[in-house]
Amino acid sequence: MTNTLTVNFAKSPDGLVPAIVQDHVTEKVLMLGYMNQEALDQTQKEGKVTFFSRSKQRLWIKGEESGNFLLVKQITVDCDEDTLLIKAEPLGPVCHTGADTCWNEKNHREDFLVCLEEIIEQRRRDGNAETSYVARLFDKGINKIAQKVGEEAVELVIESKDHDDKLFLNEAADLLFHYLILLNAKGYNLQDVTDVLRGRHEN
Repeated sequence: MTNTLTVNFAKSPDGLVPAIVQDHVTEKVLMLGYMNQEALDQTQKEGKVTFFSRSKQRLWIKGEESGNFLLVKQITVDCDEDTLLIKAEPLGPVCHTGADTCWNEKNHREDFLVCLEEIIEQRRRDGNAETSYVARLFDKGINKIAQKVGEEAVELVIESKDHDDKLFLNEAADLLFHYLILLNAKGYNLQDVTDVLRGRHEN
């Protein structure tokens, strides 16, 4: 990553500019730090977000102790050339408290389907088939999961021919729910499908 950014570090008496770090996928703001020219150069060279620590008075690689690095995806500078926006991939919780962000927010999109995907993944990992329908379905394997998607699709088609909106929407919800489970079982998620659709649109 080469240094093609024009940053006016001289605007600040200490030669530091704010650097806002944002998750490149969820777009959640993860943290705020400060960079001097040396920190920016190292960040671009190594691909890991590096700040200038005002308390330690030295360069500080985020995650150097915890291993929760921030892998750089993109760096841009604002219109006044005195604030950086860094889009990154976090390798674990960002805050020293163990929270996803320094504002104690969950690092996911404000999208219920994303939350539902996280719940499905959690139920799969927990594997408690006695209390979880999702866990039981995963225990039965990919063939059963695919079969359920087929059954729900047929039921949705049947309901679409009638005029009961409530039943139709419930069947649509059932199909979508089992589709998310199937994607998870295959190692994918909705973002992967969205990327395919976006690629088709752009081409």
